[in-house]
Amino acid sequence: MKLRILVLVAVWAACGQPAPAQKLDPIRWKLELEPSTAAPGSEILAKLTATMEGDWHVYSLTTPRPPIATTITLAENPALGEARIYQPKPTRKMDPNFGSETETFGGVTVFLLRIPVRSEAAAGEVEVTAQVRYQACDEKMCLPPVRRSASAKLRIDPAAAIHAPPAIPAGYVQFEPAARRSETPPAGAPPGPAPASAGAPGFGPFLALAFGFGLAAIFTPCVFPMIPITMSFFLNRETASRAQSVFHAALFALGIIVLFTALGLAATALLGPFGVVLIGSNPWVNGFIAVVFTAFALSLLGAFEITIPSSVLTKLDRASQGGGVLGTLLMGLTFSLTSFACIGPFVGTLLAASVQSGGLRPVLGMVAFAAGLASPFFLLALFPSLLRRMPRSGGWLARIKVVLGFVILAAALKYLSNIDQVLQWNFLTRERFLSAWVVLFALPGLYLLGFLRLEGVKADEKLGIPRLLIGSLFLIFSISLIPGMFGARLGEVDAYVPPPAAASSVRAGESAGLPWMKNQFEEALAQAQRENKLLFVSFTGYACTNCHWMKANMFSRPEIAAVLKDFVLLELYTDGADEVSQRNQRFQQERFATIAIPYYALMDGGGKVIATFAGATRDASQFLAFLTRQPA
Repeated sequence: MKLRILVLVAVWAACGQPAPAQKLDPIRWKLELEPSTAAPGSEILAKLTATMEGDWHVYSLTTPRPPIATTITLAENPALGEARIYQPKPTRKMDPNFGSETETFGGVTVFLLRIPVRSEAAAGEVEVTAQVRYQACDEKMCLPPVRRSASAKLRIDPAAAIHAPPAIPAGYVQFEPAARRSETPPAGAPPGPAPASAGAPGFGPFLALAFGFGLAAIFTPCVFPMIPITMSFFLNRETASRAQSVFHAALFALGIIVLFTALGLAATALLGPFGVVLIGSNPWVNGFIAVVFTAFALSLLGAFEITIPSSVLTKLDRASQGGGVLGTLLMGLTFSLTSFACIGPFVGTLLAASVQSGGLRPVLGMVAFAAGLASPFFLLALFPSLLRRMPRSGGWLARIKVVLGFVILAAALKYLSNIDQVLQWNFLTRERFLSAWVVLFALPGLYLLGFLRLEGVKADEKLGIPRLLIGSLFLIFSISLIPGMFGARLGEVDAYVPPPAAASSVRAGESAGLPWMKNQFEEALAQAQRENKLLFVSFTGYACTNCHWMKANMFSRPEIAAVLKDFVLLELYTDGADEVSQRNQRFQQERFATIAIPYYALMDGGGKVIATFAGATRDASQFLAFLTRQPA
């Protein structure tokens, strides 16, 4: 699975037909009251029915993001009290749109609302309105979230009989808003569902990756030498039993987790739910990340040392010497700050990936990362004999530091490339970018083989087999990039490097030499009408990783290229800083109710939409089926 570090597509959104209007929202809502006449002080049951066309579905009230959970509220009415909301048992299954298990409702689904009529309600007729916000999806695409309402008339009659509270059928559970989940449900009401777990399916692979980053950070020059020193402090404290040592080691690990969780919270607050847009195309954000990564890389290569101000560390160290629970927590915090020069690149990469999905991922990612980083301290406190089996610090740590510096420089160049493409400077062309990557990935190879003299490799040091193999891999990867400088495709790597210029694309066969028009919708539509062809519209982006991959690896497949040759081909860029990109984005949003990229549409010469395809795919037969649809 391709590593999605730079851009993760957070929402797959699509609309099959722009007309007729009902196709824009395949969900119908209806509200019915039982009874329709009630006395003040009584309680009524409202049935909110959702009727969904075909395979369309909505998500349960307790679904964690993504996708968008359904929310149901009762419009304010002075005659009515606060409603209690119940949902039936949802269907739980793997959702191809989000790559995780979700809870959904399809077909005809009835939600229930128990609504009290206030004792002071005046006689007469009132309108009861249920307000709904939801996201509708089918097996291939999703629509943007919308708000709808459904209403019914209630007659308030003081002479009406007061019946027992309406019963809730079996299988329904009460939904409690977050602000009320600690309250006790009223007698006789079904228990509410448990809050969604933070570790819900879909977070698993991400959390495993974050935990792996934490484990990898242990083997950096700033962290690894500290393990025996720190553990010796815990295990040899005077008057401390082994149980106390283990307890304080756990507190030390908790101090590490507290710091990195705070970083996750800060990232969430600063970037918010639109992190994917910022990371993917905002020049300022890309520039900031490039500067930070470059600083880390130069520090790892020995140009200078990144350190926390000594006054801060001194105060923390002095506080940690006081002992006790607080002292041990502060020690963990101090350790994290002193190690940040080596840990920073891991943290930066992880945050850059996690903020793209929004929600709790930045926070949970930092918790998992910190748990991986802190785990050796706790395990070694449990089994101190493992300390004797650990490899000693030496030149291998310095070598990791240097190699990591070169790799992070290459990553920084990718963020600079995003800026160049979005602003259309055309300075970091494909050839120049790949030239830089060839050098940056060859240097660690030459360094590990002993041809480049930097810290960690001595002139008379014997070349071991692991160092020989790793150095060779860097050189092999570097050499494999050279054909891309002359227009050749690079497979998975094409997603991360600038696309070829038009001339080299045709010369080298990129996308099979297909003739693309750029940002010329009216001209392309006129050409399609004139030549009696269908128009293939590709909504794409300069910094869109998946867009680059699709053009380089899907459109160039012989069976796909053979079909695309029969279309008028148009690319509409939506992530640039110019007015054209803004106009393309507005057009996509108004016509297709989405701004997600990549997004593909087939249109006839009159502008009628024939079919749409949202997102990237590695299934050529699936994309071919989309292309070979015939007009209805």
